[in-house]
Amino acid sequence: MSVVVVNKIDELRNLIKDFRKQDKTIALVPTMGCLHNGHKSLMEKAHSIADVTIISVFVNPIQFCPGEDYDKYPRTLQNDIEVAESAGVSVIFAPSVSEMYPNLNKFSDITMVVPPYELTDIMCGKSRVGHFDGVETVVTKLFNIVQPDYACFGMKDIQQLFLIKKMVKDLNMPVEIVPCPLVREENGLALSSRNKYLSDDEKVKALTISKSLFAIKESFKLGIKDTKKLFDVGLTNLDKNVELEYLEFVDFDTFQKVDDIKSNTICAIAARVGDVRLIDNVILEV
Repeated sequence: MSVVVVNKIDELRNLIKDFRKQDKTIALVPTMGCLHNGHKSLMEKAHSIADVTIISVFVNPIQFCPGEDYDKYPRTLQNDIEVAESAGVSVIFAPSVSEMYPNLNKFSDITMVVPPYELTDIMCGKSRVGHFDGVETVVTKLFNIVQPDYACFGMKDIQQLFLIKKMVKDLNMPVEIVPCPLVREENGLALSSRNKYLSDDEKVKALTISKSLFAIKESFKLGIKDTKKLFDVGLTNLDKNVELEYLEFVDFDTFQKVDDIKSNTICAIAARVGDVRLIDNVILEV
């Protein structure tokens, strides 16, 4: 069956009513489009656990900070339809900004979902002030519209995943969050829609981001558990022309910073290659 593309909330809700009348389970994959194999892995996971897979394709303006790439963010709906169809997606929800935010021009009229400050004043949230407010707000709207049984999120955006899991638990949302593994290109670079921005020379530099994480993981396997020493290992392997934003070690379950690794720990990095901001992470398992 061909994937159905809908643009209106009411139209989507009518489809969902029909699915529910047939006792079908629903999995949601929220995306901003420009779909790649990382997204495809999420959609395939969703397809494997539910009767119906719905994805959103929506470049969410309220999660972009001033000066970021909202206007130039890749919008490739026709290609997205083909990728989604190949992954078994039933419905693509591709709303306009005005459909999702009728009062966007009067920003103070939008009710926002705001995660705890101590969990956003670190890592990506520290430099992208308000970003996770926008993420949690749009995800809450999508959960309210779709009311899925499952929602699949990738582990590349590890801080986002942690905050969404916490939001669902704190607000008693009846949806199961399904974490999905980070997917890499054959050369090791974490898949990202923003990789399209990189020149060939910049891609070579960007590869040292994952190289630094792999070196940290190897050093950890050899017995180094002091995060200051592991930080130095990562820095040594990073290209000098890559601008490091952060290289952090946080507990997998609490997201508290770790000095000496005693349990499963996330080693996460954000860096700029030219004008392109990239993120990546590895899990250091005890």
